[in-house]
Amino acid sequence: MATTTSLEMPQEEKVWGGGNEPMKASYGKLMMWFFLISDALTFSGFLTAYGLMRFKYEPSWPVAERVFTHFPGIEGDQPLLYVALMTFILIVSSVTMVLAVHEGRHNKKTRVGLWMIATIVGGAIFLGSQAWEWYHFIVGDSGAVEVVFSDEMGRQTMRPADAEGNFISLGDLVHGDAAGGHGHHEHFSIEQVRDAFAGGEYQLRQPGKAGMTLDHEASLAMLNSDNAMVIHGANMTRNEYGHQQFANFFFFITGFHGFHVFSGVILNFIIFYNVMLGTYQRRGHYEMVEKVGLYWHFVDLVWVFVFTFFYLV
Repeated sequence: MATTTSLEMPQEEKVWGGGNEPMKASYGKLMMWFFLISDALTFSGFLTAYGLMRFKYEPSWPVAERVFTHFPGIEGDQPLLYVALMTFILIVSSVTMVLAVHEGRHNKKTRVGLWMIATIVGGAIFLGSQAWEWYHFIVGDSGAVEVVFSDEMGRQTMRPADAEGNFISLGDLVHGDAAGGHGHHEHFSIEQVRDAFAGGEYQLRQPGKAGMTLDHEASLAMLNSDNAMVIHGANMTRNEYGHQQFANFFFFITGFHGFHVFSGVILNFIIFYNVMLGTYQRRGHYEMVEKVGLYWHFVDLVWVFVFTFFYLV
């Protein structure tokens, strides 16, 4: 007769083995929470660095209301309207995920699938909207001039303004205010900007809320220097909207978040596919929907902080 030694594990022993499940959460859910906490610390580091750079370069830091003004199919500036719509769509997708989890707890396969596909569509719309916003950010809108003040200040982005200090686009500057609308995707040379400045009482201003303004004579002197150049759009080396670090942080943080949304859409689709196959129905529970739902809610919550830091503050 075979004997059982003390080293052998009883067959009925569960994963935890030592007692009750922590917080009454399954092993899979707890591991998801560990991942989300570590990811939250990563985003916290990025946003803290963004806040420090904004504080350091406040005079030349772009104002979001002047940068994100486009809305598909609507002419004229619509400050932050499209970003608000993107945020609303992502929040609604969180609601549909909650409904999918709710239906899963009642083992209603078809309804789980419907709410999952609604969540996937919401995420896909958000990603497409973010790509559209990136395009306009990269291509540029109004244009600016980069000049060198001193060795300490280095290169600074300056935007043309009228005599009252109101910002104007390079298109309106070169073609005249009455032309309004020129220059949205039109590129201009530094010579054209110089000639336009010489023909009116224009000045150069830093884009930030507390940015300095050069008078007409000082602006002309800067434009006539050998280091002056025209900037169109934003990339990793130039930024027409203001300080270069703003563009770097925008690409990195929103891109990192966009990667999370893209990963979430892929995961949601995989779970949706398994739901339709009846995988979780046969298991008798839809815990996988709950676990991917935790990730999706986290992605939505992070966007609320990104939206606040980049667009509202």
